[in-house]
Amino acid sequence: MMTRTALSISSLLIGVLFVHTANAATVTLELSAGDVACENVVVESELPSALADHEHFMLTRIDNGQDVPVQLDREGSKPKLVWIVRDKLDAGSHRRYRLVSVTDSPQPNYVTVADDGRRLLVQVGAKPVFSYNHATVPSPDSKHPYYARSGYIHPLYNPAGQIVTDDFNPDHAHQHGIMMAWRKMTFDGRSTNGWDQQAGLGKVKHTQLETFGGGPVFGFFKARLRHVDLTAPGEPAAVLDEIWYVRTYAINDAFLFDITSTQTCASAKPVSIDTIHYGGMTIRGHADWHKHGNFDYLTDEGKSKVDGNQTRPRWVDLFGPIDGQATGTLIMDHKSNFRFPQPVRLHPTMPYFCFTPASLDSFTIQPGAPYVSRYRFYVHSGSLDVSTANRLWHQYSDSPKVRIVNSGE
Repeated sequence: MMTRTALSISSLLIGVLFVHTANAATVTLELSAGDVACENVVVESELPSALADHEHFMLTRIDNGQDVPVQLDREGSKPKLVWIVRDKLDAGSHRRYRLVSVTDSPQPNYVTVADDGRRLLVQVGAKPVFSYNHATVPSPDSKHPYYARSGYIHPLYNPAGQIVTDDFNPDHAHQHGIMMAWRKMTFDGRSTNGWDQQAGLGKVKHTQLETFGGGPVFGFFKARLRHVDLTAPGEPAAVLDEIWYVRTYAINDAFLFDITSTQTCASAKPVSIDTIHYGGMTIRGHADWHKHGNFDYLTDEGKSKVDGNQTRPRWVDLFGPIDGQATGTLIMDHKSNFRFPQPVRLHPTMPYFCFTPASLDSFTIQPGAPYVSRYRFYVHSGSLDVSTANRLWHQYSDSPKVRIVNSGE
């Protein structure tokens, strides 16, 4: 079982800004752990109405007077407060906090997101976590330029600074780090897809970087992508518009980030995601794992590359050695996802897998009805056991609940 050393709260508060709290709105919040013990758990709470007009806050544990970094997320219809409970919170336990509005942020950014003109570079402290490629990355093979791709994550690092994903592997050059693509779609009576780039039927591309930023609790970005039909008469036709909202958390002994994908019809015409045994949210693992075959999977059912393909796990860990040290990426399927738990394609000889709900049957994305899918990624150095992964999944899908005990001005 991995030892997860919590970030020092005091280190996050170096360089604290002077803030004025006189006449500030104050709210008492109560956190309930639920039925499962938690540790290093991300907590979300709706922003209390008494604080709706404020942007910066100070959160303090009432039992010990400890200040806790907190950050506001205004993505979505309701603003949310986000913080991390780093110590162990026993099942069934409760904890109260005092939330006070302040005029300036009292905590420095620990997670940073920077744009170098071609990609977003995400870091926790001084450690690189991943790059999101918003510019087109050209194919390294000039004879096959169609493998060029934008709108995906690579490289992904582990906390030791090693790259754990692959891109443009000659074996399957259309698999790119962490990506989202459907293998088989029908649009306006035509077959298309953004997965099989060699076929030239379609593609997925980044179209707009809407927003990005850092913070004391998480860094984030919001990107727009488009799934395009290249077989349409006249000119390529937009099939699906997609938004990625990605949050990376201030944890540095393992990396933790969420991807929420929202797909909508790009026209008044529906899109059929046709039955096939692969395609969806995908990760391609380290090139050495393919070369040596020394990778494996672990699922919540204890399955591996021998017997896990097309099962329906809540989570999958893809792991193997890099420079003699074990490392892996755990991907968790949120319980709100369509057809949860989604079937998985666990390839037995190539280090890649995907959550692929279309393997059960086709489904249709209708105009005006967004298709939303959520996944959490946990990148670890060292091995990961079932009990730790189960706890992480519960913390994701059944996170501690927060209620307002009292509020006032």
